[in-house]
Amino acid sequence: MFTGIIQTQATVISANKSEGVLRLILSVERGYLGHLDLGASIAINGCCLTVVNYEIPQQDVVGQVSFDVIDETLLLTNLGNLRRGMKVNFERSVTFGTELGGHIVSGHIHDTAKVIKIERTENNCKIRLALPATWLKYVMYKGFIAVNGASLTVGKVEDDGFWLHLIPETLQITNIGRLDEGDAVNIEVDQQTMTIVNTVENYLRNQQSP
Repeated sequence: MFTGIIQTQATVISANKSEGVLRLILSVERGYLGHLDLGASIAINGCCLTVVNYEIPQQDVVGQVSFDVIDETLLLTNLGNLRRGMKVNFERSVTFGTELGGHIVSGHIHDTAKVIKIERTENNCKIRLALPATWLKYVMYKGFIAVNGASLTVGKVEDDGFWLHLIPETLQITNIGRLDEGDAVNIEVDQQTMTIVNTVENYLRNQQSP
């Protein structure tokens, strides 16, 4: 489980696919790898991945962590688009006593959304995302959504997508500030909203049945 509060950005060292599996190797400040175990869960661009290897050099300020990403994950996320030098959002899983500053995020990506429009001013940034109708019905004005793993508040919702309104802090800490029009971002809709919508739809469907 995660909070959607991005801790840092990691840098892609390599992303090589072989026999249907992408071996993803990232570099990150060593402080974010402390007390890490093999098999631990880390959200990369919001996608829950399992640590298969890590190194923390004694004399270096950065360490390395590796993941294996299978085809199903590559199909639903933007991880297959990663290349050397790109930045990804990085969040360790929740531990007992962690402050829940965002919302509960599972790390199970539902789909990707496409960046349609970006409007930047000196202190603000507005981004319009296009999202398939299958998932858009769970996106509510002022509700929660995880975009590349970052817990964000939904702005205006339109027929084929929605808007985000981002503060400078979010743009600095996450890779959302690096987005360009046409890019794909990972989306995890709020589980509570999805449960409520599905429950109401099922109830109405049963009421209409003969």
